[in-house]
Amino acid sequence: MSDSDGAAEYRAAEVVAPCMTNADFWLDPACPFAWITSRWILEVEKVRDIQVTWNIMSLAFLNEDKDVSEEYRSFLETAWQPVRVLMAAEQKYGKDVVLPLYTAMGTRIHLEKQDKDRAMIEASLEEAGLDVGLADAMDDISYDEAIRTSHRAGMDQVGNEVGTPTIAFHGAAFFGPVISKAPRGEEAGRLWDACVTLSAYPHFYELKRARDKALDFS
Repeated sequence: MSDSDGAAEYRAAEVVAPCMTNADFWLDPACPFAWITSRWILEVEKVRDIQVTWNIMSLAFLNEDKDVSEEYRSFLETAWQPVRVLMAAEQKYGKDVVLPLYTAMGTRIHLEKQDKDRAMIEASLEEAGLDVGLADAMDDISYDEAIRTSHRAGMDQVGNEVGTPTIAFHGAAFFGPVISKAPRGEEAGRLWDACVTLSAYPHFYELKRARDKALDFS
């Protein structure tokens, strides 16, 4: 494809973008960056015509063969359990329960700083109106293959050295945006508009700067 062809595709995408955008979001409850970005995309749904499907990925699976620090390896030891319960809930009730259960878990993990243990998981299931017995899935490795399949469906679209949040829309997929605080209202919409604009150009890959602010979960 020539540069002129790419520019033509970019202009065409701006013109024919659908009224409703169907976006897919991949998450792991343990990831603080996914949590903040998920709160942003919920704000975007209020001010832009988009509909989000929530999908499961696994930081533990992503990093199982990678050379990571002992501190991060320790963090990953408790990362499988919430993801397995999310998958068990999805398989029993359908995808519509992923968001409410994820929100219940994420509130406890990231805002209340609770441990990723059975008590947290049971409380999250109860809040989401789901069978508390699904907490048994936290140590059930039979869910891992379904988790890997869901994980690959997102990560294979964006390549190596990525993770969560990953968002796919308009036939493109990206790792990010990585933000330290979720914008609200129209500011959230403008950030979404920028992501749509960048994704429409077929040769765009990365825009990055060092993080110099602490994560803000408010």
